Amino acid sequence: MDAANDLHLSRRGVLAAGAASAAVSAVPFAEAQAAVPAAAPSVMPVSIEVNGKRHTLQLDTRTTLLDTLREHLRLTGTKKGCDHGQCGACTVIVNGERINSCLSLAVQHQGDKVTTIEGLGTPDRLHPMQAAFIAHDGYQCGYCTPGQICSAVSVLDEIKRGVPSHVQADITTTAKPTNMEMRERMSGNICRCGAYSNIAEAMADVAGNRA
Repeated sequence: MDAANDLHLSRRGVLAAGAASAAVSAVPFAEAQAAVPAAAPSVMPVSIEVNGKRHTLQLDTRTTLLDTLREHLRLTGTKKGCDHGQCGACTVIVNGERINSCLSLAVQHQGDKVTTIEGLGTPDRLHPMQAAFIAHDGYQCGYCTPGQICSAVSVLDEIKRGVPSHVQADITTTAKPTNMEMRERMSGNICRCGAYSNIAEAMADVAGNRA
């Protein structure tokens, strides 16, 4: 029994000594970390044109284009959905090309021209795509709608410019704004309410008006 107790106490002693040693060794490391000042965030001037107006901002280099639009320029029409480039709610048009603004840093767009939903049209003078979405009830909750509209405008422009798609049978020929063609190109814009057929009708309406 005494031998068993000695063994038990010995094990406890080893564990206690190990814990004490770890605690003592951690103190200098913690003090060393505290002595090193945290690096200040890197800030730089960024000049971008948004909806026809030039803005020069002092931004943390980690700031996304989406947060620049929403938090610094108060253009809250562009929505933050997944913040991982998977839903398309943050779609804007940069130099004529649609992008997910949540995946793009503002500093990447020095001198670029950005168009958001606010820049496409106004309540008094709607863009044809905005008017078509209203006419065809291409939205329900409306959260994804700004990104859907910006993407839809760009899709018709892509087709017009001859940008190929995965469903195009012959990429050497000019694509047509067919239902399948438009649906394929819009597949990156998610509508959780399921208004896809109405969105497709709105796009077809505008495509027909352009023809």
